Amino acid sequence: MVTSIGAGIAGGASGRTARPIANTRFFTVMAFIMSLIVVAGFSLNLAMGRSTFISPWPYHLHGVVFMGWIALYLAQHITASTNNRRLHVTLGRAAYVFVPAMVATGSVLMIVAARRTGGPFFFHASEFLWSNLMLLWCFGGLAWWALRQRRYVGWHRRLMLCAMAILTGPGLGRLLPMPFMIPWAWTISTFVTFLFPVIGMIADLRREGEVHPAYWCGLGAYVATFAVSMALAYSPLGIAVSEWVVAGTPGAERPLEPFLPPGFQP
Repeated sequence: MVTSIGAGIAGGASGRTARPIANTRFFTVMAFIMSLIVVAGFSLNLAMGRSTFISPWPYHLHGVVFMGWIALYLAQHITASTNNRRLHVTLGRAAYVFVPAMVATGSVLMIVAARRTGGPFFFHASEFLWSNLMLLWCFGGLAWWALRQRRYVGWHRRLMLCAMAILTGPGLGRLLPMPFMIPWAWTISTFVTFLFPVIGMIADLRREGEVHPAYWCGLGAYVATFAVSMALAYSPLGIAVSEWVVAGTPGAERPLEPFLPPGFQP
């Protein structure tokens, strides 16, 4: 496998990697499924009154950038599936702005949310802060890597799918019964997002007889980042940093551990 990874990076790869249009349907379907999960999660929260438009400006700024990225992600798959290469390349340039904007606005939002509320009650406050931030930066790294591999379609598509899988977490977290998953809510919701790259691996096995190395790299980076983020979140240093971030704010008023609010009704 190491040999195949090296060959893929150095040469742009195998026959699979070099075919620009092959297997487009699978990636387009996956793009729509992942995007639908994100939109459905946020829409459900809004419809049930769990969220509101009356929020500080970082929420709105990140929301605009976040949904803009979803629209761009879908547009890129549509242009690829219709073989509209010129528009695909033109729109692709916007990703070089959106990826750092996603990381920047998301990072600000995580700090604001931690200080404002301490994060959702069904998450440990420290894991919410540390893991959210580190996974967001993992998304940025994978997405940027995918952009740099755009000439090698096999790598580009699969790395971007792994990056996008990370972003399904907020949507899934709003669709799953998180309070009933305490104290494993964060871990379970993250593990569910691993399924999207795994589905891609299975599709590769069925179609090609082997898993493209981009999935091993992308999912491997994702799993490793999650593991490190959780270790940091529960370490003495991680706890101390989390408490320092929220000190003197409403976020410090909630316990670090996940809990059910008094009078909670499912």
